[in-house]
Amino acid sequence: MRIVEVNTNKQKRQFLDVVDAIYKNDDNYVRPLDVMIEEIFDPASNDFFAHGDAVRFLLLSDDDKVIGRTGAFINEKKAYGYTQPTGGMGFFECVNDKAAAFMLFDAARDWLAERGMEAMDGPINFGENDTFWGLLVEGFTSPAFGVQYNPPYYKDFFEEYGFANYFEQVTNHLDLQKPFPERFWKIAGWVGRKPGYQFKHFQWDKSEEFIKDFIEVYNDAWQFHENFTPMKAETLRNSLKEAKDFMDEELIWFAYHEETPIGFFVQFPDVNQIIKHFHGKMNFWNKLKFVYLKWRKVMTRTRVVIMGIRPRWQRNGIESGIFWHLRNAVSKKPWLKEMELSWVGDFNPKMRALHESVGADFGKKHITYRFVFDEEKRKEAQHAAAIPNDTKEKIKS
Repeated sequence: MRIVEVNTNKQKRQFLDVVDAIYKNDDNYVRPLDVMIEEIFDPASNDFFAHGDAVRFLLLSDDDKVIGRTGAFINEKKAYGYTQPTGGMGFFECVNDKAAAFMLFDAARDWLAERGMEAMDGPINFGENDTFWGLLVEGFTSPAFGVQYNPPYYKDFFEEYGFANYFEQVTNHLDLQKPFPERFWKIAGWVGRKPGYQFKHFQWDKSEEFIKDFIEVYNDAWQFHENFTPMKAETLRNSLKEAKDFMDEELIWFAYHEETPIGFFVQFPDVNQIIKHFHGKMNFWNKLKFVYLKWRKVMTRTRVVIMGIRPRWQRNGIESGIFWHLRNAVSKKPWLKEMELSWVGDFNPKMRALHESVGADFGKKHITYRFVFDEEKRKEAQHAAAIPNDTKEKIKS
């Protein structure tokens, strides 16, 4: 077996197509669009290259068949905020062969070490953590758009190599045909009608205003997350452009207090319910099929990508107020049956409590692993820092 770096167009195609062999007997797998993966590794498309670098590797068998792949990347805005400078690895795929998997891990580790990294997290994305983040370890059902899916045997590869659990990510499912707890709606109705508060859904013709509001809320609400870096308008703008063909304005909501943006709730229809028919390709015929299947209302599930409330307005029931307004929008779309709330890390107990309060059921668990290169330092347990329970009080101090 041998490792080769991806440089040629043929190698780029092999990097994409290796999944066909890995998942040929797995009906739950949904191949991501090839263009989506390619853009992640394209400096002209991914603005993370402005403050980082990435590489891709293929693993070839002795008879030159592609049997695995991985990527490695450095986000310089985050890498140096940990105990050890930490890079990332992801887009890992491999046949069920431990020696092959370890060769891919070694390739990522060596590339990162040569560039000054002393640890790597994986599997993660060279981008925001709303897509392709974490290893699926429970809930091997058909994934929503952007949610990581992999064979169960990958877990043994990561843990036997020496990766340790850095944080767990839980995804819960909400049955939209089942009523919310009555107590929840009483609070929601009270907040939703409270003087001084406004709730608006996203509108494309005012997208720049909403982008500005999103960034204001995000940079305030996420400041207590470990190794926080502010959101860039261009990153958000690009994400919205990519989602424009399948997003629904009435499923994205913002909360305001006297015109000040204080919270948001972002979800998209699960376009994977359409993409699963495309085998990774968005050619002319698949574009026509996309329009047809969207018209047929085959997207019966939504995926909640992110929600957040600014610290000053936390514990005021703002999330409930958003749901109160969202309920009317969802009621006009009877084809929507399920809402996937993904994902919440074990470092975020407040959001996990919210999932419980709305009656959501467990769906999936992913793990983001960390591998420290130095064996002695590896023995020291590392885990993502928990978000303070009372950020409202913390912001006052």
